[in-house]
Amino acid sequence: MDPVRNPYAPGAGQRPPELAGRDAELGSFDVVLERISRGRPERSLVLIGLRGVGKTVLLNALRSGAVRRQWGTGKLEARPDTPLRRPLAAALHQAIRELGPAHRDDATHVLGVLKSFAMKEPAAPSSRGKTALRDRWQPGIDVPAVSGRADSGDIEIDLVELFTDIAGVAAGAGRGVAVFIDEMQDLLPEDVSALCAACHELGQQGLPLVVVGAGLPHLPAVLSASKSYSERLFRYARIDRLDPEAAAQALRSPAQEEGADFTEDALAEMYEVTAGYPYFIQAYGKVAWDVAPRTPITADDVRVAAPEAEAELAVGFFGSRYERATPSEREYLRAMADVSAELPAGLSMADAGVATSEIAVLLGRKPQSLSPARDSLIKKGLIYSGERGRIAFTVPHFGRYLRRQAGD
Repeated sequence: MDPVRNPYAPGAGQRPPELAGRDAELGSFDVVLERISRGRPERSLVLIGLRGVGKTVLLNALRSGAVRRQWGTGKLEARPDTPLRRPLAAALHQAIRELGPAHRDDATHVLGVLKSFAMKEPAAPSSRGKTALRDRWQPGIDVPAVSGRADSGDIEIDLVELFTDIAGVAAGAGRGVAVFIDEMQDLLPEDVSALCAACHELGQQGLPLVVVGAGLPHLPAVLSASKSYSERLFRYARIDRLDPEAAAQALRSPAQEEGADFTEDALAEMYEVTAGYPYFIQAYGKVAWDVAPRTPITADDVRVAAPEAEAELAVGFFGSRYERATPSEREYLRAMADVSAELPAGLSMADAGVATSEIAVLLGRKPQSLSPARDSLIKKGLIYSGERGRIAFTVPHFGRYLRRQAGD
């Protein structure tokens, strides 16, 4: 098989050649956009799922749908310990520009409000008591700042005012604005609260601005901890692994575009080793194509490819995350993997999690003494707590990887 024509794309957030199994989510979002365009009430949307299920890819596909409708769009990726103002201002700046030249005076005014909003982020003083050079920042908005609107310094007040003004400009242009936030669980608590308050105000006024977030499975708990009414603000869509039919489509359609195919046995073998996770499908598919001497790709080709694919995943997908953990955190991760090995057959850790008390028993420690390691791993995005007293890996098959490493 010609490696130059290999169609598979195992990259972070990189759109696969065939976006299989996501028609329902794409169709639902089209309905949301149409309803908002007609002045109908709609909730913002939050995609939740493990790493490697294609949340970022789907987020980008939803954004493309908004662009096709000539909405203004902007996207940002939340980062731990990074305030929301600057990245959100950059995303909204792009969204306003995408709305086009209609209602130019209104757009100029709201850009001035956006500039004031962006510049209100407190600058951290340097060790000498002066503002650090990196914080003497100016947004690239070529209009004068407008004072008295979205510049109070209180992110909740400012964001409500900013979203209201921008949505008003979009409504005047007969369109809408969609803001896409990846890794939403990493927003600071005060920014989560502000975002919920702003979405609440948008919903009450029926304004054409929607927030689309993506994050790990505990994101609903993060939002709920901020505002008790958050479950009514957002529609949650759980993004999971593909079923066998969708997984086969993700493999076959790109291959057939290149004049190749998989046997039915090969598709079954691929599903066995990937469990239907989109990132793994691309990773194994790429290697299987390269090792197969001819079309169709057979189950034997998949079995030959599996060790190479697993070795690449061990370095790039699993290993890079494991390396971020400290020795005490790695001990905790390995204990999680050992406990999860005892889960009933057919029930994955992503489904049920494991009890923190069982990890403490396995390590012979008091649960309280393990809290720092657990909390740090949650902050690093390696594990999450879907319910009190239970935790799970954010990465599919991470426990299997750790057990395999321990056996080597």
